[in-house]
Amino acid sequence: MIVVVAAYYGGSWLYQRKVVKTVTEEEFRAGYRKAQLIDVREPNEFEAGHILGARNIPLTQMRMRMKEIRPDLPVYLYCQSGMRSGRAATQLYRKGYRDLTHLKGGFKGWTGKVKTKK
Repeated sequence: MIVVVAAYYGGSWLYQRKVVKTVTEEEFRAGYRKAQLIDVREPNEFEAGHILGARNIPLTQMRMRMKEIRPDLPVYLYCQSGMRSGRAATQLYRKGYRDLTHLKGGFKGWTGKVKTKK
């Protein structure tokens, strides 16, 4: 059973590496203003603090709200640590999105400008 689970996660990780570009904060900063910036965390996480200019489309709502994201423009994704944004990228890729980038290490490592709800 452990071998099956390890194979599944290993396969998912390899597939994710193929469909989404994982970039450092510096690389992310260089491109996200020219892209659609999507925070895939839950609304309470988003309200506690998010990258300036981001839209909140939680991973749990991605399938229903995918039409809000244009497939002809680059998509920059992030979550808290990088796991959910990778899964969101996989979902988008399966629906024809190709220019997908996500933030290595997620929001927890972000040192740039942040907006919080007061």
